[in-house]
Amino acid sequence: AVVLAVVLQLTAFSGNPSEDEFAAAEAGLSSPSASAEPSASPSAQATNGPNIPAADTAAGQTFTGELVLNGSPLGVQLNGTDAPQATAVFKSLSDEGYFSGKTCHRLTTGETFGVLQCGSPTGDGQGDPDYTWGPLENTPADGTYPAGTIAVARTGNNAYGNGTQFFIVYKDTVIPSDSAGGYTVVGKVTSGLDVVANLAAAGITPGSSDTDGAPVEPVTIDSFSLK
Repeated sequence: AVVLAVVLQLTAFSGNPSEDEFAAAEAGLSSPSASAEPSASPSAQATNGPNIPAADTAAGQTFTGELVLNGSPLGVQLNGTDAPQATAVFKSLSDEGYFSGKTCHRLTTGETFGVLQCGSPTGDGQGDPDYTWGPLENTPADGTYPAGTIAVARTGNNAYGNGTQFFIVYKDTVIPSDSAGGYTVVGKVTSGLDVVANLAAAGITPGSSDTDGAPVEPVTIDSFSLK
């Protein structure tokens, strides 16, 4: 069970495994060749496309605002000093109203792995291949993400695999780095973290994992505003 948890954490934000994929990973643990090491190589991409806002639009700035989930507000703060590129992206997306009506499709409830992941354009954890960016910024050296952290989800083993998805850490969480590194910490929840904890307490829909899946209580982003 411990090894399986590590495997799931290593693939935590490289997409949402289907029941078949989860079963295959679980079965693979009994094989001598099974390994928790990432198999893909990091992206060699080093520049962002023209549709990605420039980091200098947020560099050195702090943005505060409100993220409303199922009618309940969370106070949030984004850190343009330590994560200027990520902050520029999420400020731009919030200004566009991108997040309104988007869902939080994924919840984890492991003992040391508690996050709510949101922002998929399709609502099922898939990303937008035309909206990816990097580099990684402000990643924890020890893989520890304290409660209240807001971090950027990305494809596995790819420092330029960030997109529109983010995750809120509602209890202290450990996520091992992959071959690209850790996950960009873009900001923090300044109030209302209990909203996420209460959603987590409702549990996960039955499926391939007892601690990783869609939340029982569907979660919708009503709005995400920053100033």
